[in-house]
Amino acid sequence: MDSGRISEHGFLADGRSAALVDRAGSVNWWCPARFDAPSVFGRLLGDDAGHWSIRPEGGFTSERSYLDDTLVLRTVFTTAEGSVAVTDALALEPGARGHDIGRRSPRVLARLVEGVSGAVPVRLTYRPRFEYGRVAAYLVAHPEGLDATAGAARLRLRGDVPLTCGESEATATFTVRAGESYGFTLGYAPAYDGGEPVTPDAAATVAETVAGWRSWAGLHPYQGRWPELVRRSALVVQGMTYQPSGAIVAAATTSLPEALGGDRNYDYRFVWVRDFSLTLRALWLAACPDEANRQFAWVARAMGRIGNQPVPIMYGVEGERDLTEHRLDHLAGYAESRPVFVGNDAWRQRQTDVLGEIIDAAWLMRHYLDPMDPEVRQLLRALADRAVADWHLPDSGMWEARDAERHYVSSKVQCWAALDRAVRFGSRLGDAADVARWADARDAVRAAVLRRGWNERVGAYTGAFDSPDLDASVLLMPLVGFLPADDPRMRATIDVVEARLSHDGLLRRWDGDPAGFVICSFWLVGCLAMAGEVDRAERLFESLAGRVNDLGLFAEQIDQATGEQLGNFPQAFSHIGLINAAGQLTEATAARRPADIDADADERRRATGADRPRQTVPTGTARPEGAR
Repeated sequence: MDSGRISEHGFLADGRSAALVDRAGSVNWWCPARFDAPSVFGRLLGDDAGHWSIRPEGGFTSERSYLDDTLVLRTVFTTAEGSVAVTDALALEPGARGHDIGRRSPRVLARLVEGVSGAVPVRLTYRPRFEYGRVAAYLVAHPEGLDATAGAARLRLRGDVPLTCGESEATATFTVRAGESYGFTLGYAPAYDGGEPVTPDAAATVAETVAGWRSWAGLHPYQGRWPELVRRSALVVQGMTYQPSGAIVAAATTSLPEALGGDRNYDYRFVWVRDFSLTLRALWLAACPDEANRQFAWVARAMGRIGNQPVPIMYGVEGERDLTEHRLDHLAGYAESRPVFVGNDAWRQRQTDVLGEIIDAAWLMRHYLDPMDPEVRQLLRALADRAVADWHLPDSGMWEARDAERHYVSSKVQCWAALDRAVRFGSRLGDAADVARWADARDAVRAAVLRRGWNERVGAYTGAFDSPDLDASVLLMPLVGFLPADDPRMRATIDVVEARLSHDGLLRRWDGDPAGFVICSFWLVGCLAMAGEVDRAERLFESLAGRVNDLGLFAEQIDQATGEQLGNFPQAFSHIGLINAAGQLTEATAARRPADIDADADERRRATGADRPRQTVPTGTARPEGAR
């Protein structure tokens, strides 16, 4: 398949959907209607599933970067004849600024080709394929460009050069000289709603999109350490947000494999409640309460009234609950990794950790929930009561095991967090009898975890009650306040998990996991920082941060042997992990006593013989009010 490695792709977003563009100038993924809609370019998952490439005709090298504080991508191709730049953007609505960007995006992909030096022959290949590559489009000339229609979708391509049309493909060759520019816009519209695809001027569209992203970034002046990495990750998380509702999808893609040739290839274009509390913390650190408030309001609406069924653990971007999974057997899959899935049957699972995620998020936002809306109060009370009723039940765990349910320690710990925060809310959430009942259950959960989660033979808290198997999810224990990181048993657990599951800074979820899981590796950073090992946490953070692709993007996992990025891409949870770890290290550095820092510096000078200057300690903290 000629779609490149996962990490070779750049990420474009417009508040409704995402596109992936490889370093050779090919758009290999775009689902224009919304994140989880059928693709019109899907070559990432199959050779003939559609793409749109603009590239030099001969040999070339390429370098690329985002325009500062945007998700607008510029790729410079260098050839023997000269060099040419292609700037790609998913259009934001003209005039939209700040928190309004993306809510009414026109669903246009703009590409601007500019001559940098010399005269470079360029080839354009446009091959749309609808319904995940099932349907080749009719190409029909239109006064405003070239229409492609099939089924429920319609595309219109407008460009500054003539196109040669075949049955289901259009091509063009043209020479770009220094100082010249050629624009192309591709608009999408549903086939039967009476509207027409729009194809605005490419240069104006790119300029408006740049201005829109920069206006958003300008509202969020992160003050902590590693600001460039954090700002880029914040932009990625914002790009993964479906702006009409405020929901953040886990990833932009489906079925990119955890292991090449493997079958754990799931659809991640949905919203997981288990990510909720960590997402809000990241938004507060790197964005502002407006985004966090939208997230909380969205979840409250999506969950509605909690009945007697398991609490839903994931949703579609507009709150849909039925995400039934099916296979796309006509697609070969990325690197022959089958099956390819649409939908995700994890929506049927019981995952009791979500109870803690929601109430913990409410606790984080408690000042913004005062006075508390009656519907929010009812939701939080119901979730606390479910934690009382359900904490002792087995579940599928946060890694969504598809075999037997187990008593996962991380699920119990999050039930504890739900009850602990409910008790802290006190009379704002329930009467004295409610609070006493929640406190009794909280203490029972804690006792059970301390007794049955600890494995004396392993010398660590393990993944499930009475199990010898390690699981990186237990690193959440200090992060949610269940145990301090320097508690002797917790400290031993951190050491054992790192020793047995980590390689070169990449932490697997369990023994046998095919690759390092990025957010687990950042959890280890946080645990080390909280345990007082700030220097080691910094080294690990910088090692992990050095594994982003050239655009600052993370997939879900990284192969421990090859360093290749694996899994759906880009992965919001990975970038959320980076933001939160940077915040934890910012706070840990600020909290260190000057004498400790002086001693550290003296020790380094003695060890190296170098007269290095002492560290500068940042003042203040990047952690928001209410964070642990």
